[in-house]
Amino acid sequence: MATQPAILLGVFLYLHLKHFLCDFPLQTDYQLRTKGIYGHFGGISHALLHALATAPVFLLLQPTLGLALAIITTEFLLHYHIDWLKECILKYKRWDEKTHGFWQVFGADQMLHNFTYVGIVAVLWLRA
Repeated sequence: MATQPAILLGVFLYLHLKHFLCDFPLQTDYQLRTKGIYGHFGGISHALLHALATAPVFLLLQPTLGLALAIITTEFLLHYHIDWLKECILKYKRWDEKTHGFWQVFGADQMLHNFTYVGIVAVLWLRA
């Protein structure tokens, strides 16, 4: 039987894998082009994919339905707004992948998403 730390590590690794899949192979050009338009379906669908793809961790750590919905909702809202803010900064500064500023903002975006996963694991661990 797996120990609690091993399960939490597995959850953390899963969240990072799902982040890679949702942010790179599964993200469409449509989503990429429209994430900076507040309320646009492209950004909403991208953040929703991230939030729903978190649900399989609930098979390992079985939170209450209320907690599971709170985690999914919070991840959706955080992911959406982190991406939207990144796009707004890049557009305002006119930075693209050829500029140093782009990579700083991109790195900050990825760091904030990682902090979200640390928070999810912490909440699940405290409730387990």
